[in-house]
Amino acid sequence: MSGTDRRMLAKSQASRGEADGTGEGPAVILVEPQLGENIGTVARAMLNHGLTDLRLVKPRDGWPNEKAVSSSAGATLVLDNARVYESTTDAIADLQKVYATTARPRFMVKTVLTAREAATEMRAHVQVGRGVGILFGPERTGLVNDDIALADTIITIPLNPGFSSLNLAQCVLLVAHEWFQSVETGPARQLYTGNSRAATKEELVNLFEHLELELDATGFYTSEEKRPSMVRNIRNMLQRAHLTEQEVRTFHGVIAALVGRRKDGGPVKGH
Repeated sequence: MSGTDRRMLAKSQASRGEADGTGEGPAVILVEPQLGENIGTVARAMLNHGLTDLRLVKPRDGWPNEKAVSSSAGATLVLDNARVYESTTDAIADLQKVYATTARPRFMVKTVLTAREAATEMRAHVQVGRGVGILFGPERTGLVNDDIALADTIITIPLNPGFSSLNLAQCVLLVAHEWFQSVETGPARQLYTGNSRAATKEELVNLFEHLELELDATGFYTSEEKRPSMVRNIRNMLQRAHLTEQEVRTFHGVIAALVGRRKDGGPVKGH
C-alpha cells in the first residue's frame, strides 16, 4: 500500500494531540540500532500510525544518517525530531512507564502483555499524562537483560512458533498498529454507497410490501400458514443486502417489469 494524504495526516495527528515532533503517543526507543535503513523504515512505520517521538540509543552508524532518510519514504517529521542518547537509562529518564519488546522468556518477574493489551494500557497511561516509551533491541540480538530490567512490562507478539522472526521495522509496525487501533477512529466496516445513500427503513418496507403484493398475486405463497415465515425470510434476505435508495428504486422497477411481462405475455414497453 502506498500514498500519503498530507492533510489527512495532519488531521489524524491533531486528533490525537500528535501534530508536533514530540507527540502524545508512546516514544519509540531503538537501543543500539545497526542500520540506517532500518531506522528509516521504523520512522515510516511510526508515522503510518501517528507516532513521532523517536529516540536512538548509540546508533552504530552514527546520526544523522542519509540511508535512514532515503528509506523513510518521506517520514522526515520523525527523523528530524529524533533524539540520540548514550544509554537506555538516559533515553527513558523522563518517562513514567516503559515497555520492552522481546520474543524470548527472560526468567524475570514481570507482567507480559500482548501488543494489543499493552496498547490499551499505554493509552490509559497517556490519557492521564504519564510519559510512556517502548524499547526495541538491536536487529541481531534484541534487548539485553539489563535493558529489560529497566522496563515495567514486557510486550510479546503472538506469532507462528515455528517461525517467529521479525525485522526491526516489522516489530515497531505491529506494536504501533495496535496503539493506533486502540482508539476509536471510525467504523470497522463501512458500506460505500457512491452517489446514493443507504435506503431508509420506510423505503425498504415499501419495497417489501410491493414485492409481497405481487407475490400474492402470482400465488407464490401456496400455504397461508407458512406465509408469515416466508415473508420474514424474504425480508431478512433483502435486509442483508444493505440496499441503497437507488437500488430500492431499481428493484421496484424490476418488479414492475416482471408484472408487465406476466400480464401482457411479453416485455413491457420501454424495457
